[in-house]
Amino acid sequence: MQSDTQTAPISKAMLWTGRVMSALPVLFFLMDGIMKLVKPPIVVKSTVELGYPESVILPIGVVLLVCTVLYVIPRTSGLGAILLTGYLGGAVATHVRVGAGAFPIVFPIIFGVLVWGGLFLRDGRVRALIPLRR
Repeated sequence: MQSDTQTAPISKAMLWTGRVMSALPVLFFLMDGIMKLVKPPIVVKSTVELGYPESVILPIGVVLLVCTVLYVIPRTSGLGAILLTGYLGGAVATHVRVGAGAFPIVFPIIFGVLVWGGLFLRDGRVRALIPLRR
């Protein structure tokens, strides 16, 4: 199926900047997801302190890894970004609910900016949706 959306050519610098911006949260999400699958004591302790039962750690890790893989695959990167945004919103809400300090609340927001900023720079379809020029 042919798309009606025309994408402008992208410079190599913009492409690589987007890839690096995307790689930072991807590496963190992969590490975090794997740690949730392995469930070392610190992960269990932290999750329970945030008010979640230990039984949800594994499913949360699987969801995070699936969302991250969707984000890495170019064809599904938009869906992955949307799902990761929801995941990060849940992290913000959790930390606000427990009264965490500013850093645990701002950290997922920064990662959301990296997810979407990286996708914007490396994917012409996203740039076509968000024109910055007047």
